[in-house]
Amino acid sequence: MSGEDAPAQQQNAVDQKQETKPNEEPKAEPPKTESAPEGAAEAAATPAATTEKVPEEETFTYRALVLTGYGGYDKVKLQVKKGKPALKAGEVLVRVKACGLNFADLMARQGLYDRLPSPPVTPGMECSGVVEAVGEEVTDRKVGDKVMVLNRFGLWQEVATVPASHTFLIPEGMSFEEAAALPVNYITAYMMLFDFGNLRPNQSVLIHAAAGGVGIAATQLCNTVKDVTVFGTASASKHETISQGGVTHAIDYRTKDYVEEVRKISPKGLDIILDPLGGSDTHKAYNLLKPMGKLITYGAANMLAGQKKNLLAVAKNWYHQFSIHTLSLIQGNKSVCGFHLGYLDGETELISQAMNTILDLYKQGKVKPRIDSTWHLEQVGDAMRKMQERNNIGKVILTTEPMPEEEKKEEAKKEDKKEDKKKEDKKKDDKKKDDGKKEEKKDDKKKEEPKKEEKKEEEKKEEAKKEEK
Repeated sequence: MSGEDAPAQQQNAVDQKQETKPNEEPKAEPPKTESAPEGAAEAAATPAATTEKVPEEETFTYRALVLTGYGGYDKVKLQVKKGKPALKAGEVLVRVKACGLNFADLMARQGLYDRLPSPPVTPGMECSGVVEAVGEEVTDRKVGDKVMVLNRFGLWQEVATVPASHTFLIPEGMSFEEAAALPVNYITAYMMLFDFGNLRPNQSVLIHAAAGGVGIAATQLCNTVKDVTVFGTASASKHETISQGGVTHAIDYRTKDYVEEVRKISPKGLDIILDPLGGSDTHKAYNLLKPMGKLITYGAANMLAGQKKNLLAVAKNWYHQFSIHTLSLIQGNKSVCGFHLGYLDGETELISQAMNTILDLYKQGKVKPRIDSTWHLEQVGDAMRKMQERNNIGKVILTTEPMPEEEKKEEAKKEDKKEDKKKEDKKKDDKKKDDGKKEEKKDDKKKEEPKKEEKKEEEKKEEAKKEEK
């Protein structure tokens, strides 16, 4: 599916043509095809120039993940795109090495994320790679620079054009996987804790999904401030890891009421709560705040239930949506903030300041992205499933490195098994339906029996009446 053979064949054909053509400077006119009239060829001042454009414009191919429609994991498909992306002034062309998977990407697949354009579209808000070309007016980036990229969408592909201001130089020693894991999670955590939260020594913070990308980033950032108490929710199997990472009190949200657990340790409540859940959990978070406490809400993960959009979960989340009167805020001495990195894409200076601080902390060894797993583009469905089912500890990464043939064969076998299982499940379902219909017929037959008996009795009575007469 890589489409790597096709460009090579086209390139060879072009090279053969060029051997008989003079080598001249290309013009900014569209390339002529072989089917063009002879007169057009004679009229062209530089016939070789049009041929030279063919490799770049027609034979350049790259793989891209495309959201083809809203729904399950199979809606994100790996496709081959043709034509080299055009560079505008102020942009750079990046050869992508690794991409980050975020919760927003899962919501986008179900049509629950409004910052992604309608399908078909390539998702992806962060990646890392190498600059291959720079557009006009770009002065602070050059070909060969290793960069991480933050963009609204369009980064889950082998090459991407982005504004140079959306790129950040990768520090020495940082891997492409770490670089792809850093922008969204760490900028989100940093701006919530320090710009909104004004985190200071001796304060307490509640971090939901403490084993996720934002959760681990927030925990590490809390540890850069003296004597901060971190409460973190996660399933029990992840407690050892998040405790080693800096969580002071790990809470199993599946078996315990986290509100009660927090109250046992901190009866007065908490200084800062990061809420990615929404719905009724936002109400709980507000009630857990101390006076002068801050609630920062940055998601609605409770809306995500299953592969496809769950209307009941969406409706329930909206029904329990948190709202409050300003008078209550005044009397409670509390603040509620909303954060959405996707709507800050125009705030370049603000984002750059946060990123520069984060990169300084990385260089000092105070923060470091934790990679849960790395998946090939062909495995995007499995990668999304792992994250959506909350089986990750840290960041889930997609690599653009082509999948080895052996792995492709293994994946094909897995897909065959999945298809076989689907067929078996369908057979079982059909059998259940057939059995159900048979049972219904039996029940109907049983119900009909008494009626037939009654009818026979009536007929006997009628016959008896006739005999009497």
